[in-house]
Amino acid sequence: MTRAALTIEALGLLLASASLMGCSAHGSSDPVAGAPPAAVVERDGEGGPIRVDRPERFPLTTAVGRDAAPEMRVTGVVTADVSRAVPVVSLAPGRVVDLRVRLGDQVRKGQLLMRIQSAEVATAFADHRKALADRALADSQVERANLLLERGAIAKKDQEVAADAADKARVDVENAAARLRVLGLDAAAPPTGIFDVVAPASGVITEQNVTTAAGVKSLDNSPNLFTISDLSRLWIICDVYENDLRTVQVGQNTEIHLAAYPDRVLHGRIDNIGAMLDPALRTAKVRIEVGNPGLLRIGMFVTAIFHGWATETRTVVPAAAVLHLRDRDWVYVPIGGDRFERREVVGGPMLAGRVQELRSGVRPGERVVANALVFQNTVEQ
Repeated sequence: MTRAALTIEALGLLLASASLMGCSAHGSSDPVAGAPPAAVVERDGEGGPIRVDRPERFPLTTAVGRDAAPEMRVTGVVTADVSRAVPVVSLAPGRVVDLRVRLGDQVRKGQLLMRIQSAEVATAFADHRKALADRALADSQVERANLLLERGAIAKKDQEVAADAADKARVDVENAAARLRVLGLDAAAPPTGIFDVVAPASGVITEQNVTTAAGVKSLDNSPNLFTISDLSRLWIICDVYENDLRTVQVGQNTEIHLAAYPDRVLHGRIDNIGAMLDPALRTAKVRIEVGNPGLLRIGMFVTAIFHGWATETRTVVPAAAVLHLRDRDWVYVPIGGDRFERREVVGGPMLAGRVQELRSGVRPGERVVANALVFQNTVEQ
């Protein structure tokens, strides 16, 4: 290709470039040319005030005060009321031959729980029958001695010995009958080596330490066969930190929220505050007594809300005015002109009407940006 041809080709490229630049200058091919200029954000140093142009684009709202009783939320565990737990024991050793109930069953007072075959029971019945026979013999001997004494056939002392033997025989019968009653047996029933263990109270079996064909030891070294608990009222045990103990008092009303039933709120009261602190956690055990509508289960985790006695003023702002960032809560506060300050706050519970309570950081009457998220997105552009 000659030098002249190269010059003509270069000239054509220059003309084409000029034509494209002309079109771009008239705005016919640039879609962004007609857009408004982006917001300008200036910071007066790291963590300092934030300056924005046209601050009127960010509406402000005024924080208001709300009178409310102080609240404290803690977690708790549902446990049985130990004063309503009744142990089931066997008064005689033996072997289980018939087990009628299991762990978790609902039982009524007097219901048959199990049957035990016991040599001690058989011996008790045998002793009672022997005592009855001895008493019958002693009574007949007294009658004969009285008759002989009237006829002068025996001395007075022989009649007194017979009367004393009859009295002792009656005592032996009473003792043998009482022993059967202690074992829960009827002295008038036919003699047997099997006795029944019945429920001493109504409730739910919350502990079981026996199975079919298991051996039952004597009363002094045997664990409870069962534990029957009345679950109509339960305890909720909460851990309250040492610094928060001043906010709880015996008799204070509480709200109980269940994770399994979020639409149900139960009410109870504090009936005991532990006298000792956990040395590792620095917490005290706070016990709440609550009625059981049938929803509570032993071992459930719940959230307890303690309400204080006196009211205090809390700050309330629209929920949109609070920015949740890095596990903390923030609001934007105007500090004059086009400058704003990002201030950390301690958020409280959400309230009806899409407002949120603030524990600290903003006072009633202060103004904050109504929509903190929109403001934050503008700042980060």
